[in-house]
Amino acid sequence: MHVPSGKTMAPIAGAPKIEIRDVRHTYLSAGRSVPALAGVSLTVADGEFVALLGPSGCGKSSLLRILADLLRPSGGDVRIHAAPETDGKWPLTALVFQEYALFPWRTVLDNVAFPLEMRGVPHEERLAAARAVLSRVGLRAFASAYPHQLSGGMRQRVGIARALAARPEVLLMDEPFGALDAQTRTILQEELLRVWEAERKTVLYVTHSIDEAVYLADRVVLMTARPGRVKAEYPVPLPRPREMEMRGSESYAKLSLTIWAALKDEVEAAMTYE
Repeated sequence: MHVPSGKTMAPIAGAPKIEIRDVRHTYLSAGRSVPALAGVSLTVADGEFVALLGPSGCGKSSLLRILADLLRPSGGDVRIHAAPETDGKWPLTALVFQEYALFPWRTVLDNVAFPLEMRGVPHEERLAAARAVLSRVGLRAFASAYPHQLSGGMRQRVGIARALAARPEVLLMDEPFGALDAQTRTILQEELLRVWEAERKTVLYVTHSIDEAVYLADRVVLMTARPGRVKAEYPVPLPRPREMEMRGSESYAKLSLTIWAALKDEVEAAMTYE
């Protein structure tokens, strides 16, 4: 794994939670094989927040789907280490999409309780758990509402609440705020950090935004243009809890510009593909 000159890799704070080794994936398009991932290797520590950054089409979303067991890789190995106390009772991963993916005929409460329903959790127990999660994301007052009655930002918070209700060990987030306006996106970034500070779940977060990656993550992993590989890793030395004022600091701007200098080449390379 390449680390740019003058940089050191972020120390792994805890035991490895996710281990990705030489993962490759090829899909068929118009009758021809198209390589999406070409030998991705990455380790994410237990409790670490890692942002995955790269140009469109570099395989970021495919990698998340492989980790969520929604897509089978063409080669390589993926391991997510379960906590001993879990004993298979709770899912290893939950995936939050950019699209809201809520059931329109279910209330907010029932949407959030759905993964617990699928696991056979008794009715009153799962509703109590769903209400508790809705309180954490500031939506308990909207438990009886339906998705069409909510703003885009509120619907995405319901999606995050549903993922948290499943009590996953790893939270996979695929551009969850990408479809929102800038103001709502900023507010939800702050809310996500607040919830993460309390939960300390392992997070792998896909984004196209350097600013978002630096603000949220402990480490930013930069991928190459298709076929995707890990190009570089950037530790984020900002203290936690994060504050909006950090975005105006010299260290924040310097790191963002450093990442952009490396990402720009990959974006330009991606634009040359037919």
